[in-house]
Amino acid sequence: MHGLINRSIQCFLRDTYGGDFWAHVAEEAGLGVQGFEALFSYDDGLTDALLNIASVRLAKPREALLEDLGNYLVGLELLRRLLRFGGADYPEFLQSLDELPDRVRLAVPDLEMPELALLIAGEGRFRLVCKGQRPGFGAVFAGILRAMADDYGALALIDASATGGPSDTISIELLQARFATGRQFDLARPQGV
Repeated sequence: MHGLINRSIQCFLRDTYGGDFWAHVAEEAGLGVQGFEALFSYDDGLTDALLNIASVRLAKPREALLEDLGNYLVGLELLRRLLRFGGADYPEFLQSLDELPDRVRLAVPDLEMPELALLIAGEGRFRLVCKGQRPGFGAVFAGILRAMADDYGALALIDASATGGPSDTISIELLQARFATGRQFDLARPQGV
């Protein structure tokens, strides 16, 4: 697994549940507290062990933990900016998801990304199909979709019940594209980022 993914999991666990929690999970997984280097590759089994240990310690299903990870990732300004370049509103963002793996590869060429396909299921209804070599991407994307709906100020129902395998389907029902005021976003890079 790419170190950037593992490092993201590490930061999520540390930032969300505290340094002591991360230290215990890292120790149990046989990893030092310093954690992962973003540019290295690691055995997939280490990533699985880390997620399983955190899931057990939190008494939280692995898919729910991965959805929380997706939500956390949108809070990182650089990733949020990459996602917001997908469109001026939530419907445009959804339509641009097919292009997201190519945009990510421009920044990190060797990062494994799932194939994404957005299917229109009716007026305001969509299905996002995530096909990855490893399970879990669908749950992460469900968290990303929820957080991005909030970011755009859209009211959307996200059903991630068909996730957990190498090919996941997430149902999206867009109830209102402009339900609330979204977070501020400008194309110009903000100071300090």
